[in-house]
Amino acid sequence: MKRKSILFLALFSVLAVNAQWKPQGDKIKTKWAEQVDSKKPLPEYPRPIMERSQWKNLNGLWNYSIQEFGKAAPSKYDGQILVPFAAESSLSGVMKEVGSKNELWYETNFSIESGWNGKNILLHFGAVDWKTEVFINDVKVGSHTGGYTPFSFDITPFIKKGSNQKLVVKVWDPSNDGPQPRGKQVKNPEGIWYTPVTGIWQTVWIEPVNAKNITELRTTPNIDQNTISIKADVKGAETGDLVEISVLDNGKEIAKEKAVVGESNDIVLNAPKLWSPESPFLYQTKVRLISKNKVVDEVKSYFAMRKISSKRDENGVMRMQLNNKDYFQFGPLDQGWWPEGLYTAPTDEALKYDIIKTKELGFNMIRKHVKVEPERWYTHCDQLGILVWQDMPSGDEQPIWQDKKYFEGTELQRTPKSQEIYKKEWKEIMDHLYSYPSIVVWVPFNEAWGQFKTVEITEWTKNYDSTRLINSSSGGNHFQTGDILDLHKYPAPELYLYDARRVTVLGEYGGIGLPLEGHLWRANDNWGYVKFKNQAEVTAEYVKYAEILKNLVKTGFSAAVYTQTTDVEGEVNGFMTYDRKVDKMDFKAVNKINTDVINALNQK
Repeated sequence: MKRKSILFLALFSVLAVNAQWKPQGDKIKTKWAEQVDSKKPLPEYPRPIMERSQWKNLNGLWNYSIQEFGKAAPSKYDGQILVPFAAESSLSGVMKEVGSKNELWYETNFSIESGWNGKNILLHFGAVDWKTEVFINDVKVGSHTGGYTPFSFDITPFIKKGSNQKLVVKVWDPSNDGPQPRGKQVKNPEGIWYTPVTGIWQTVWIEPVNAKNITELRTTPNIDQNTISIKADVKGAETGDLVEISVLDNGKEIAKEKAVVGESNDIVLNAPKLWSPESPFLYQTKVRLISKNKVVDEVKSYFAMRKISSKRDENGVMRMQLNNKDYFQFGPLDQGWWPEGLYTAPTDEALKYDIIKTKELGFNMIRKHVKVEPERWYTHCDQLGILVWQDMPSGDEQPIWQDKKYFEGTELQRTPKSQEIYKKEWKEIMDHLYSYPSIVVWVPFNEAWGQFKTVEITEWTKNYDSTRLINSSSGGNHFQTGDILDLHKYPAPELYLYDARRVTVLGEYGGIGLPLEGHLWRANDNWGYVKFKNQAEVTAEYVKYAEILKNLVKTGFSAAVYTQTTDVEGEVNGFMTYDRKVDKMDFKAVNKINTDVINALNQK
């Protein structure tokens, strides 16, 4: 009888958890929304480029409260929120605006696994937008500003005896009331502007480590010298501690090197297999931290041998090169928004889906537009084979914008605080994403928005990471700095400005709209650069633009970006509807013409 009672209570608690949470609102949703499990949302390991065997996911239902800015921690919470979905999203179960005058509080309890005794416990946040304060058992253990990069705290000293540990998180996000990087988020979304994203929007997790542990890997391939350079940052290292790196090709060890902590391991690979969108080969690695002949930490990682560069072709045109060969880069503007999750894809399968569809369309590149994705997205790009242009999320004000000529005005004067925020967050984003081989271009500014000290920022970016190309100001304001001149032209392609000393690209064009009833975020007030009535018309217009682009490849364009992967809120110019349920163009026809455009560069 007692056993039956325990089973009944267990079943009742599971049903109660699910009963307390449900997606909010009546907006459209993707098919993956139904697959979200409130007990274990996004259960996958969140950092596949540096993986340890032991970890624990803290995603799930937490208590939340929205209260006036500057108040003490709430004594009573408003209800439950599904982490890691932002408070404004349907999947959070809350779907309420927070705003700059309020703070969002979270509370949950977690336990430390019994086998972790004697270990240091690291608490990780994938991303929280924007200012975060973290408390363990009523002790503030740290804070972070920035909505797009992960951060961690060693919470070992604050763990209590017993199974229950209390975690409280306080978040403030000023949205477009502040100068911080925020991408397309605004308080009053309309047109090309979208719903705010406040709070935790990526996985929260803990892992056990020794006092000496690997904190970061920095991986730099050099295909001209057949070397891979891997530098491990280590916490708590002493003189004599070593980092040992094994390189594996399909599970077989092909190289092993050791170096003292602080030095990079420069490993020679005989006849390395090169990575490209056509052949995305990844080498696996095992990285061990050795102290007094004992392995005290071990992580799994990967790298790719690839090179991105530019070179003048036989006609005097500066071309992008991949692995020392002229290579036309062609892809969609990808904003990474979801109707039910906003910044957060409902499942990992959904996160991967847009990349798979991009490849199906015949593209070899994605421009990740004014957003940074969870780390698993970049690993999917590495594995599937797609080049990535990574934008800095925009912020602050948009002053004068000159796109048809080189800039002749006075640049935006950001406040010292605003400049400091930009520089801090841009450096953190570059550090965070440095080792992902799919990323080949950094984009510090877009369409003059928040653009300041362009030459200084561009040159700093190039000096900080000389292994990638720098697209200093996509769509203007144009300065003769960086590696790329980037034009925007809607709807049809046009080469209206050219730089003989740099690569010239079409960073945005297209925007062909097709609103489809039953798949709209808003029934009315939908927006596209041009609009058509059915798939055949939209596909024909796309092909027409691609034929124009194909001719412009010969005369100077070395890359192009079509707007866009999916519809987003009020924008209806995607290859797919916002709910990903309808392909709005004939994908086979698009693939055929896209392949023709890419191949045009190498046709004599």
